[in-house]
Amino acid sequence: MALFRRKQPDAAQEKKKKLPLRQVWQNNLFALRLIWRAAPLYFIFYFLSTILYAIVDFLSGAFLLRLIVNNVQSGSPPAQIAAYIVGIVGANLLINILSSYMWNVKLVGDYHRIEASIRQMMFDQAQRVELACYERPEFYDKYVRAMDGANDHVRQVMYTLDGLIWRVTGLIGNSILIFTIDPVFIAFAAIPLLLGFLRKKNNKNKHDCDTDLKPYNRRKSYIRRTFYLADYAKEMRQTGMYLRLLEDLRENLDEFKRIHRKYSLRRAVYELIMKLGTQVVTVLGATLYATFRALVSGSMLLGDCLVVISSIGDISNALDDFVVKLAEFHEHALYLEDMRTFLSHEPAIAENPDGDMPKGGTIELKNVTFRYEGADTDALTDVSLTVRPGERIALVGHNGSGKTTLVKLLLHLYEPTAGDITLDGRDWRDFNLTGWRRQFSTVFQDYRSFSFTVAQNVLLRPTADPDADRALVEQSLRESGAWEKVETLDHGIDTVLTREFDDKGAVLSGGESQKISLARVFAEPERPFVLLDEPSSALDPIAEHRMFENMMRATAGRSVVFISHRLSSATTADRIYMMEKGRVIETGTHAELMAQNGKYADMFRKQAENYVGA
Repeated sequence: MALFRRKQPDAAQEKKKKLPLRQVWQNNLFALRLIWRAAPLYFIFYFLSTILYAIVDFLSGAFLLRLIVNNVQSGSPPAQIAAYIVGIVGANLLINILSSYMWNVKLVGDYHRIEASIRQMMFDQAQRVELACYERPEFYDKYVRAMDGANDHVRQVMYTLDGLIWRVTGLIGNSILIFTIDPVFIAFAAIPLLLGFLRKKNNKNKHDCDTDLKPYNRRKSYIRRTFYLADYAKEMRQTGMYLRLLEDLRENLDEFKRIHRKYSLRRAVYELIMKLGTQVVTVLGATLYATFRALVSGSMLLGDCLVVISSIGDISNALDDFVVKLAEFHEHALYLEDMRTFLSHEPAIAENPDGDMPKGGTIELKNVTFRYEGADTDALTDVSLTVRPGERIALVGHNGSGKTTLVKLLLHLYEPTAGDITLDGRDWRDFNLTGWRRQFSTVFQDYRSFSFTVAQNVLLRPTADPDADRALVEQSLRESGAWEKVETLDHGIDTVLTREFDDKGAVLSGGESQKISLARVFAEPERPFVLLDEPSSALDPIAEHRMFENMMRATAGRSVVFISHRLSSATTADRIYMMEKGRVIETGTHAELMAQNGKYADMFRKQAENYVGA
């Protein structure tokens, strides 16, 4: 498929991208600040306990070994060794008691507090970015990477710093110990530092590989979802689409192999050189030198020889790991760059926190034109429309005529390419964005049911007053026609929709789900505008007629804009806008448009003939 052959431009650009050192540290410090702000005591004790454990680990390891062997060899009394061991055991016990209390009592829950803080920050930004961002592959790939790795990569910075502190503490202790025995051993241990540039190259190689794989991981995830989501179950069984998807999966696997092969040889060479330098030159060389001095020349105590043999590898590994940790900061910075880019994105449609809070009125579109990013033609062209208080407006026309796009513009999900949108004569940018959107009760054509209770799906907000809200939910369900079904469910309005998290959840038909989505409009009587995008697409004509009767009664005094392909419902509108190819081609009442005998009249008669024939 062409999908798998085409190179993702952002991946190619990012692969060549090398972050300057300053930006590497800024990104890592950014992650540490997030943790500090969420849980400062957790942050302090996490690193303090690491330092204490590292010191005790050194004192009870190589240092104790040298003390015991050299004292025995020189015939010193054992009291000194016994006192030292008692001190080490006591320190270990105190640190473990303190650590157990802090992690299990004082700091319990801080781990999840950090995650919640990071997630909320990401979700808040996701809520702010304009809808058009989801339609840009370059931005969307960064958005997915940022969302997928935000919590993990922020934490990884802390884990890397923690490992670095542990290594540095042990490295200092062992290096001083080895240096006092023979400074030559430091030269052996320093070899991993000389190989640090290879570690950096290997981490960059890994990041490039992960970046190239990202689009294919998304495709694999999509294919996997189609095999278990109920939305696709009927088509998968009725058609041969599952074979097409399996073919895509095989092609996806081939691309995985190709990309891994592209980077695997370099990774193998880097790792081989690093292992030879660390294990052969450093450890084996230092061991032979120490053994020669202790057993052949007799210039080294046996305890010192054993310390060198046991510690040189630790020092070498510590130096090697020191370089690894430094390289990991660069790797984290590359992933955190996606996160910071996403968080620093300035939405094209700003919140305007100082803007006025709208309170209904007359909305007017003046010569509005809109084109989706990357499209060759306008979705809307020179559209003018007025929605007055209490007025019922119907948008009709064939698929693709621009009706849904117009609704999205009314919700300020997009900015017009040209033209103006005003409320009582004031530009809509003068108003607070959230306040603007919350003027509208909306049912989208592609509405979604959430895996929550029926009541929560109707309210779409936290419960404020349980008793009052229950009465509101029940009344709203009655108005939308869903109550008859809901009261038969095992737990009524407390029944969970879908069985994703509840084996006893309710799986509703399309029409029943749509009625529950319609109940959301009745549950928000304070909102002055109602937008309905195909609110009755899953209902039969009789249910649709009842729904519109209820809707017109319940929304008295509110402005209603609705889209419907069944023109019988448009007859109840105060004004009808007939759209075609992004333009308003006819407008008027039902009677006026029928008298014009234009395209609306022709479409209405054809639909009426179909119903009469049926």
